[in-house]
Amino acid sequence: MQQVEDFLEESNLLAELISQQINGRWDEPTQFKNWTVNDVLVHLHYWNKMADLSLLDPKAFEAKVSEIMKSIYAEGFRPIENAAICERGEELLKLWHDQCKDMAKRWRMVEPKTRLPWAGPSMSARSSITARQMETWAHGHEVFDLLGIDRKESERIKNIVVLGVNTFEYSFKIRGKTIPEQMPALRLQSPSGDSWIFGNEQAGSIKGSALSFAQTVTQTRNYKDTDLIVDGALAIEWMENAQCFAGAPNPVPEPGSRGKTKN
Repeated sequence: MQQVEDFLEESNLLAELISQQINGRWDEPTQFKNWTVNDVLVHLHYWNKMADLSLLDPKAFEAKVSEIMKSIYAEGFRPIENAAICERGEELLKLWHDQCKDMAKRWRMVEPKTRLPWAGPSMSARSSITARQMETWAHGHEVFDLLGIDRKESERIKNIVVLGVNTFEYSFKIRGKTIPEQMPALRLQSPSGDSWIFGNEQAGSIKGSALSFAQTVTQTRNYKDTDLIVDGALAIEWMENAQCFAGAPNPVPEPGSRGKTKN
């Protein structure tokens, strides 16, 4: 699966950034819920391991999820993740990155349509590894922002764009809103200059860079802080509520609240 290579490349990019640029700033709060770099790596490592477990031992995965759900409403995810992973700093970076590389070796051999359990509906192996790339890309954003460094994007961002398109209805459903019959048209420019087109012009339109759309659906930016041109009531409503990741409805960041730090 190409998505496996994309996940690994995304992980390698973040590992290189942290290894070369963090300079002891492991516990400095980022713009994302005051998470630190250590928090980011704990979160990514925990859920990478869970995705891997869903492949290696589905019954063990389902038992683990059942255990998590018993305490999540009282404690939230953070205490669960922190209790499971004690390493921090350089040790945690190596642990997480080694797991990414080890995962990729196994997942390259998986049939893309294989159904895997998850904390919610089951998903294909392709969707599962794409979700891991998306999480790495999205949470990597807060590290790049903290360090004031621009990330060089590649065509692999299309996986995140497609995930954003595929969760159009989901973004409305989790908020108890009526699911629209049609999705607004997307006209996006890829990092290489290609045009990616989805949706229906009669439902409104969204134009701009693939990066800006990916930032919006992953909630690393408010759409008003991007280059997106959003036309039509439905298109605006989508961008104000877009969420391509699982879980309860998450409030989008306020305009101006997230961006590259000026160091």
